[in-house]
Amino acid sequence: MRLATLFASALVNVLAATAASGQTTISISPPVVTTSGQGEVKVTPDRASVMIGVQTRGATATAVGADNASRTRAVLDAMTKIGLPKEALSTEGYSVYPEMRYDRDGGAPRVTGYVATNTVRVEARRLDQVGTIIDASLAAGANVINGLSFYMASLDEARRQAISAAVSNARADAEAMATAAGGTLGQLLEVSTGGPIVPPRPMFDLAVRSAAGGAVPTPVNPGQQTVTAFVSAKWRFVPR
Repeated sequence: MRLATLFASALVNVLAATAASGQTTISISPPVVTTSGQGEVKVTPDRASVMIGVQTRGATATAVGADNASRTRAVLDAMTKIGLPKEALSTEGYSVYPEMRYDRDGGAPRVTGYVATNTVRVEARRLDQVGTIIDASLAAGANVINGLSFYMASLDEARRQAISAAVSNARADAEAMATAAGGTLGQLLEVSTGGPIVPPRPMFDLAVRSAAGGAVPTPVNPGQQTVTAFVSAKWRFVPR
């Protein structure tokens, strides 16, 4: 209690001294309205990425590696034949590991063979190439399609549209808040963005099928993606 009394007494003395010297007294900041907004824009992907794998098994690591290299080369050659540039092909992963058999009676495990996997990422700049890429790779010896993903080559225009929509939504909320509080919205003081966000299209596993299948190419539908932007903004509140 004594500390509070001393503080109050000191504050009175400071204010009195300030008033006596003609200096400006403590000012109060004008009220502000702070809101956030979200904007979304639908876009249709124009690019695709296909993960193609060649998996082989053999008695020795050397043999399985050589077999895998031969089949992978055939797949790469097939991609070149359908018109893909070398820049569109890249090795995503490579592994060789032993297959083990474990004794149920607690005996030491033993190696029964080896597995080699070579995964190649294929970038398609035209979506109408995706079905052909899948079919040609399977026909050439690929036996694993790990996934397929779609994306946009450029999001600049969609990003700006999403940001514009987010700002409009933030302002609409701010105007509603100002009106409800008995005033109007004044000058914009601050605005910032935290976007855009483009959730990746889910990748899916494609079942391995026989290369001797029908002549109908694998159907592919990219669907649409949503570009989302977030903004935060601050306006001056003008009382009526």
